[in-house]
Amino acid sequence: MLSLPKSPLLRYLLLAAVVLAIGLAARQRLLGESLPAWPVVEGELRQSIVASGRVRTPQRIEMSAQLAGRVVAVAVREGDAVTPGQVLLRLDDAELKAARAQAQAGLAQSEARLRQVAELARPVAEQGRLQAEANWQQAKKQYERTRELVNRGFYSPAQLDEAGRALAVAESQLKSGEAQVASNRPEGADAQAIRAALDQARATLALAEARLAYASLSAPLAGRVLTRNVEPGDTVQPGKVLLVLAPEAETELTVQIDEKNIGLLALGQTARVSADAYPQQNFAATVAYIAPAVDAQRGSVEVRLRVPEPPAYLKNEMTVSIDIDTARRASALQIPAEALRDASSAAPWVMVVREGVAQKQALRL
Repeated sequence: MLSLPKSPLLRYLLLAAVVLAIGLAARQRLLGESLPAWPVVEGELRQSIVASGRVRTPQRIEMSAQLAGRVVAVAVREGDAVTPGQVLLRLDDAELKAARAQAQAGLAQSEARLRQVAELARPVAEQGRLQAEANWQQAKKQYERTRELVNRGFYSPAQLDEAGRALAVAESQLKSGEAQVASNRPEGADAQAIRAALDQARATLALAEARLAYASLSAPLAGRVLTRNVEPGDTVQPGKVLLVLAPEAETELTVQIDEKNIGLLALGQTARVSADAYPQQNFAATVAYIAPAVDAQRGSVEVRLRVPEPPAYLKNEMTVSIDIDTARRASALQIPAEALRDASSAAPWVMVVREGVAQKQALRL
């Protein structure tokens, strides 16, 4: 049994509270559940895909030595900008320079030998051939005179034999002189051999210069040093990556988009981007590439965005938040998502208040 307070004031307050509670309960029962209401507004409606991506390096150039050697100088550090042809690293090249000097001397010797053939050996051989031809002519005349005198009985046959031997010797010397002249001509065997030696000397010098060029690493194009894995004094082997360069190129972002959103993507769509390191600063990007296939492992498709005006703080491999605009209407009726019922069904609806009465209203989204 409930006992009432003895004080008249307390009894009055308790009775008022009971009456209020009964009134509220009766109102709730008569009017039903109280629900929040939102106004329908008209304005811009924007649909977007939000994802996290990275600043993409279009390609990376791994620089390595083609010769084994000791590093004597490294001219760049990580983060340095480089220009085409800039020397980045040097190896000890003393032995290679000596090999080049030796090859240069061999080339000079071959060139001198070719000049010697043209300026000395060929004229000497020609003079020798003329002398041999004159001797042959003289021996031939002598043989004919001796043969005539032998026929007349003035000379013995032995003298004719001696004249024949002299003629044979002169003829042999003439043929030798002609062969020597032919050999020293530009198309001759000696000249061809000397030119072959000259070509070999040139090839030897080219090889020595190429090996000497391998003693230094130069930037193939403009870019920035990402990684430096070598210090002066290190001994390196061919194929070991010493420096990694990122070439200068248009800034791109790469992001993996869930495959369920593929239908919303299109080339040329704009996006708002912010780097996680600078969340308050936004910059614009444009969808430039949508992969033709879905990554089965991730269940996503790769999307790349071009950044026409990248901010100065943007760095390779930075994490960025990307908000891609997939649809936009300048003027549309809008309601909060929590007011919508059966949004995924074929007949979504909301409760609409008309003349103070809540009514079910079907919608077309």
